[in-house]
Amino acid sequence: MKGLGSQIAYWDGVGATKTFTHPLSLDRLAGVSADARILDYGCGYGRLMAELSDHGFSDLSGVDLSPTLVERGRRLRPDLSFAVLESPPDLMYASASFDVVLLFAVLTCVPEEAAQRALIAELGRVLVPGGLLYVSDLLLQDDERNRGRYAAHARQFGAPYGVFATDDGAVCRHHDIAELRGLLSDFDTVDERRIEVATMNGHRSRAVQLLARKA
Repeated sequence: MKGLGSQIAYWDGVGATKTFTHPLSLDRLAGVSADARILDYGCGYGRLMAELSDHGFSDLSGVDLSPTLVERGRRLRPDLSFAVLESPPDLMYASASFDVVLLFAVLTCVPEEAAQRALIAELGRVLVPGGLLYVSDLLLQDDERNRGRYAAHARQFGAPYGVFATDDGAVCRHHDIAELRGLLSDFDTVDERRIEVATMNGHRSRAVQLLARKA
């Protein structure tokens, strides 16, 4: 699907060298059993799975479209379960396979609205009723640098405001909070927190974390 697999060259190249930084707040998972089935969609090199494993969670699965990132993860943590997404967003798991799904800094890498909706629908499919979707992603920034690149990309490509190209070749998207809430409209949002993060290219940016429950 365009928007989910179309940047594989970036993530298998320069993207595979990046350090990812969105923080995992374990207090959000305080009511989740240590043996809960947890999926990290867009797991990269397994940073979040490693943190969860080190805190006692035992049933962890990670998927990513980049074979290079997955191989990096397998080298770092051979005890964890990684798989390469062959046809994103489609997952190889049966419906209602997971109690929790993590989606950290993935929507920013999926600029197209239809692809984002398809991804959220697929994650809803594999969640059990009452399961949790934990989203961390980037908001629209209001500094001159970001406003300029949003506007330039919109003029050149007719893309939604907030889509831009990084200096090293990725096409990303920053979101209005209403856009993210709309994507999760089929879920019940139980927590929303604003945070600041370092991006993969080292800039400080405003972000949000949402915890949503499948009805």
